[in-house]
Amino acid sequence: MSERKYFGTDGVRAVAGEFPLTAAWVMGLGAAAGEVLKRESARPSVVIGKDTRHSGDMLEAALAAGLTSRGVTVIHVGVLPTPGVSYLTRHLGADAGVVISASHNPYQDNGIKFFGRDGQKLSDETEHEIETAIDEVPNFAPVTGVDLGSVTNYTEAERLYVGFLRSHAPDLTGLRVAMDCANGAAYRVGPRVFQAAGADVFAVYTTPDGHNINRGCGSTHLDHLQRIVREGDYDLGVAFDGDADRALFVDSRGNVVQGDHMLLLGARARGERAVVTTIMANMALEVKLREAGIGLERTAVGDRYVHERLHEQGLTLGGEQSGHILFLDQSPTGDGVLTALLTLAAMRKVGTTLDALHDELVMFPQTLVNVRVADKKAISRDDVVQAAVQQAEARLNGRGRVNLRPSGTENLIRVMVEGPDEAEIHEVARTLAGVVEERGRAG
Repeated sequence: MSERKYFGTDGVRAVAGEFPLTAAWVMGLGAAAGEVLKRESARPSVVIGKDTRHSGDMLEAALAAGLTSRGVTVIHVGVLPTPGVSYLTRHLGADAGVVISASHNPYQDNGIKFFGRDGQKLSDETEHEIETAIDEVPNFAPVTGVDLGSVTNYTEAERLYVGFLRSHAPDLTGLRVAMDCANGAAYRVGPRVFQAAGADVFAVYTTPDGHNINRGCGSTHLDHLQRIVREGDYDLGVAFDGDADRALFVDSRGNVVQGDHMLLLGARARGERAVVTTIMANMALEVKLREAGIGLERTAVGDRYVHERLHEQGLTLGGEQSGHILFLDQSPTGDGVLTALLTLAAMRKVGTTLDALHDELVMFPQTLVNVRVADKKAISRDDVVQAAVQQAEARLNGRGRVNLRPSGTENLIRVMVEGPDEAEIHEVARTLAGVVEERGRAG
C-alpha cells in the first residue's frame, strides 16, 4: 500500500480554510467516503459530531454535502466529545462516524477523523481507499432524486452519551472537584456527569466562543487548575483537552497526576497481566509494574499504535502520559471523562488517594538531546550508532533506558536517556549525541 497523502495517525488535520481543509476539498472527501461506504451498504448512514471551533460549522456542512451527494444519510449530533461520537455510531448502528476536531491544537486548526461502525478508527486500508476515491470524484456517476441522502439532527445524542458515562461512575458524594473543560467539547458533559454522581463541581473554561478552545486551559495548560485546587482546598482537579478524549488530574496539593500514574493504578485495580504504553512512558512505571508482577509493552508514540498492540496481545488497558487512556473492555476509543471516572473508581477500590499515587510513582529523570543530521533514516540504521546505543545501555545496566528515534517532521535524531541518576543520564546522553553528530557529518 502506498503512503497516504492526507490521512495522518489521527485523521486529516490542518489550518481550517487552507488546503486540504477547504470547503471544496472536504466536500470531495465526503463524496469519496460516501462512495467507499456504499461498497458495504446500499444506503449508509454517518454520524457527524464536532468540538467548539469556529470552523466546525463550515467543515461539517461541506462534509455533509459530499456525503449526501452520494446517497448517504447524515446524522448530526452537534458538539460532543470525540468518544461520544464513537459511542453514538455504535448505539445508532451507523456505518461510520466522523469527528470534526483538532484535539488539543489551537482554534485555527481543525481536523476530520473517521470511525468505523464498531466505533474504532478506520483502518489504514480503508483510509487509503477513501484517498484513492478522492481523485475519482469528478468521474462518479450522478446521484439524483430519491437516491440523494438527507440530514437529520439527533437531539438525544448528549443525553444518551451522558447516560453511558453515568453507568460507569462511582459514587462521588462529598468529593470536591475542580474541573477544566478547555472551552471544548466536554464543557457541558463533564460537569453534568460528575454532578450526577454526587460530586461538588467547580467547573471553569465552560464558555466556548469558537476561538478560545485550549487557549491557556485544558490538559496541556494546567497552571490555572493547579492554583484553583490549592487555593480552593479541593480534593482534586481534572482537566480535559479540546475534544475530551484525554484527561489529566491534579492532586489536592496541586501536583500533576499523569497517564503513567493512571496506568499503574488501573492495572492494579483491574488485575491486569500487562499494560501497553509508548516509548515515552517513564521507566519508573515499568519498575513499579514489574514489582507488582505486571508486564509492560511499549509502542511508537501515538494511541493508534497502543490500540493495535492491545488487540494483538488480547489486552484491555493502555495509554500515554498525556492522559489518553484506553479501556478497551469499556470503550473502543480514548475517553477523557470515562478515564476520569474509572480512575476514581479504581482509587476507591484500591483504597488510595491521588496524593499517595503521585508520591509513590517518583518519575526517573529524563533528558532529551536533538541532533541535526543530513539523513535521519541512515543514522537510525548506522552500525556505529547502534553499537554506541548498546554501550550506553550496558553502562546503565538495567537501571535506565536509551531511546533513539528520528523526528517525524525534521532531520533530527532525538536522543533520550532516562534513569535514576540525573548526572549519569546527562553524561550518557552527551556521549551518545556526540556519536550521532559525528556519524551524521560522516554521512
